[in-house]
Amino acid sequence: MASDAEPGRRRRCCAQDTPDVPKVPDSRGDSDGPRRGSLCDRHCAAINNVQGDLGELGCHLHRPRVPPAMSTPSCYQQHSEEVCESCVVKTTLTAENAVEANKLSNNYKFGFKKWKSHVTARPWEDRSEIVKELYSDLNVIRGSGGSTLTCGNVLYLLLFGWWLSLLYVLVAAMMFITVIGTPYGRLCWDLAGYFLWPFGKVIQKVEVPKSHQACKAGAGESSALLGGPTSHCWRPQCWVGTGYWHRASTVVWLCLGYPVLALAHGLVCVTAWLLIVLIPVAKLSARATSRVLLLPPERVLIRRLKMTEVPLEGEVILCCYRAVNPYYYKYAVDGINVFAVNLLPLVLVTLVLGYADSPNHLTGSAVKFTLALLSIMPLSYYIGMAIASISAQSNFAVGAVVNATFGSITELTFYITALIKGSREGNRCYAEVVKSALTGTLVGCVLFVPGLCMVIGGIRHQEQRFNSRSAGVSSALLFLSVGGVFAPTLFSKVYGKLVCGECHNVTQNPLGHYLCHNCHFDLMDNNGTLYYSHVQPLVYTVSILLPAAYLIGLFFTLKTHTHIYDIHVSDCHSECPQMSWQWGQLLSLLWGVPHVSALSPVPGHHHSAVVHWSRWRALVILLLSTLCMSACADLATEHISPILTNSTISQYFIGVTVLAMVPELPEIVNGIQFALQNNLSLSIEIGNCIAVQVCMLQIPILVLFTIFYPTNFTLVFSDLHVYASMFSVVLMNYIFMDGKCDYFQGTVLVMVYFILLAVYFFAPSPSGC
Repeated sequence: MASDAEPGRRRRCCAQDTPDVPKVPDSRGDSDGPRRGSLCDRHCAAINNVQGDLGELGCHLHRPRVPPAMSTPSCYQQHSEEVCESCVVKTTLTAENAVEANKLSNNYKFGFKKWKSHVTARPWEDRSEIVKELYSDLNVIRGSGGSTLTCGNVLYLLLFGWWLSLLYVLVAAMMFITVIGTPYGRLCWDLAGYFLWPFGKVIQKVEVPKSHQACKAGAGESSALLGGPTSHCWRPQCWVGTGYWHRASTVVWLCLGYPVLALAHGLVCVTAWLLIVLIPVAKLSARATSRVLLLPPERVLIRRLKMTEVPLEGEVILCCYRAVNPYYYKYAVDGINVFAVNLLPLVLVTLVLGYADSPNHLTGSAVKFTLALLSIMPLSYYIGMAIASISAQSNFAVGAVVNATFGSITELTFYITALIKGSREGNRCYAEVVKSALTGTLVGCVLFVPGLCMVIGGIRHQEQRFNSRSAGVSSALLFLSVGGVFAPTLFSKVYGKLVCGECHNVTQNPLGHYLCHNCHFDLMDNNGTLYYSHVQPLVYTVSILLPAAYLIGLFFTLKTHTHIYDIHVSDCHSECPQMSWQWGQLLSLLWGVPHVSALSPVPGHHHSAVVHWSRWRALVILLLSTLCMSACADLATEHISPILTNSTISQYFIGVTVLAMVPELPEIVNGIQFALQNNLSLSIEIGNCIAVQVCMLQIPILVLFTIFYPTNFTLVFSDLHVYASMFSVVLMNYIFMDGKCDYFQGTVLVMVYFILLAVYFFAPSPSGC
C-alpha cells in the first residue's frame, strides 16, 4: 500500500513532466488562479494517477502525446512551477476483487467507518508463509526446523504435557485391567509418551493388510525410507473396517477410556485457544480427540522423526513442531479476528449473569460493570465488521445510510441508557458522566489515537507523510464543531448569575474579603428566564446547524471535491493491460470521452470475491450486535451507581477514560495497523472522524432525545471540559500543518493527553455526584 505523499512519488512526478503533457496549477493557488475542484485540478489528478503507476509497475510503454490544442495554456503558463506540489496528494491502493476495492475506497470517504480487516477471503497464493502456517492442520512434515527444545515447548510441558501424559498412563492401566481393552491400553501407553513431548513426532494412519500372510510378512519388514525396522510398539493385526464398531474392546473403550480423555483434551483445547499463542496446542488436542482416539489401535503409528527420515506411506494425522506461535494474533475465523471470537462468550456470560442475578447474590456491581464494559469491545468489532461488509457490497447511498445510522450506535446506546436512568432516579451525576464521556472521546480521538499511531508507526518508519488537505478538512470541521458545542457554555458564562454554596468572611469585616465554595453559574434565576428564553433556543439552533455543517462536509468531500483524496484502486494481479486503461482515463478527462471510475478495480486477471459475510448475514449480525450492545449498556448503567458513589476517584476521570475510550478500542487497533503500513492518513482520519461525529451527530441526537424524553442533560459543560477540548483541537491542528510527522510529535500528543488525564484525576467531583 503506497503512502499518499511519499518522497519517491514526488521525485517521479517532477522527473516525468514533459512538454507532451501540459502542466497544471496548484489547487491551492492564489485568487487569480483557478478554484479548487476546477478542470486543472482534475487534469493534475489524472496525470498523477498515470505517471505514478507507470513508475511503480515498470511497464515499458510509450506515453501517448496529448495534442497541444487540447491543453490548458493558462494553467501551463501561470502555474507551471507548482505542478509537483499539487500532484503529490495521490494514493495508489491494490485490491484483489471489486468488493475489496469498494471497501478500500470507502476507507477514504469522509463519514465512512475505516476498516482494516478484509471483508473477503484473500487468495491463498497471495498470503505470506507465516499466515499460511497459521491455518495449517498440523499434518505437514517439514524438513529440519532446528531444535524442538524451545521456551514455548517447555511451557506446553509445564501447563499440559505432564498431567495429560499421566492421565493417559492411568487410562492405559484401566484398559489393561479390563483385559478386553488391551489393544487400547497399548495405544494409550504410546500416546502418553507422545503427549508428554509431541514435538518432532508424527502420528500416522496406516493401512493394515487383510490377509494373515500379508500381516506376517509385513510384521518383519523394515522400511528403507525410515532407515530402520518398524517400531516394536506397533504390531499390526488383521482387521476388516466393517467390524470395528462391533468389537467388544471398542465398546469398552468408548464407555470407559474415550470420555475421560475427550474431556481432558477439551479442557486443553479451550484453555490453549483462549491463550491465542497456544492455538497449535488447541489444534493438536482437537485433532487427537476427533481422529486419533477414534481409530482402531492397530491403524495408529507413532514415530519420532529424525532429520534424515522420511515417513512411511500413509496419512499423516498429527505432526507438531512448535507449541507457541506469536503470530496467531492475525488468525481469523470466517473473517473474524480471534480476539473477537474469544470475547464473544464473555457477552453471553455478561447477559446471563447480569439479568439472572439481579439481586447480586453471585457477584457484585463492580464485577458486572466490568464485564459489561469488556463485552462492549467485541460487539463494537462485530458492528464495525458488519458496517464495512454491507458498505463494500452495496452502492454509495446504502453505505452512507448504514454508516450514518450505525456508525455511532455504540456510544449513543450507552449515553441514552445512562440519561434515562439518571432521569428516573433524579440523579444529575449521570448527565455529568455522559458529558465527561463525550469530552473524553473528543480529547482521546484528537490526541491519543493519532499520537499513539504516530509513535508506533514512527518506530518502523522514520518519517510518515499524510494528506494535509484532507486532514485540513477534518480540522476545519473540528474547529466549527467545538465552537458550536461549547457556544451555549460560553454564553452561560457571560450572562449567567454566579451562585455560591457558602461564603465565609475572612477578615471579620462586612466590607472585607469573602471565601466562597461550590460556586457555579445559575441559569435558572427568575424562574429560569435566562435558560428557557436564551440558552435553550441557542442549544436548539446549534443542534440544527452542526448536522447541517456535517452534511455540507460530506457533500464537499464525497461529491464536489473528491480529488482531495485522489484514491486510485488498482488490481494487484494486472500489469501492462492496466496502463492503457489509465491513459484512457486521462484522455477521457482531457477530451470528454466516457471512462471507467477510478474507484473500481481495473480490468485484468483478478480473483472473484468470496465474501466472509453476505449482506443479509451482515445485516442480521449488525442488528443482533446492536441489541446485545443495548443490553450491555443497560447493565453498565445499572451497576455504575455504586462505583460513582463509593469510588474515591473523580467521576470526571471515570468518564473521560473508561467510558470514553473502551468502546473505541477496535478503532484504535485499526489505526495502529494502518500506521504500521505507513498509511498514517487513515490513522488520523479515524480519530478526526470520531471526534467530528461526537460534536456534529452524537450531541445533537442527545439534545433531540431530551426533547421527547426530558432528562437532566443540558449542553452546558464545565470549564475543564471547555479548556481541554479547545486546547486539544488547537494542538492537533498545529501538529498536522506540514503534512508529515514522526514519533516525537506523536509522543507530544500522547504526553499532553496523559497530562489532561492527570488533571481530571485530581479534579474534584462534579456537582450532583
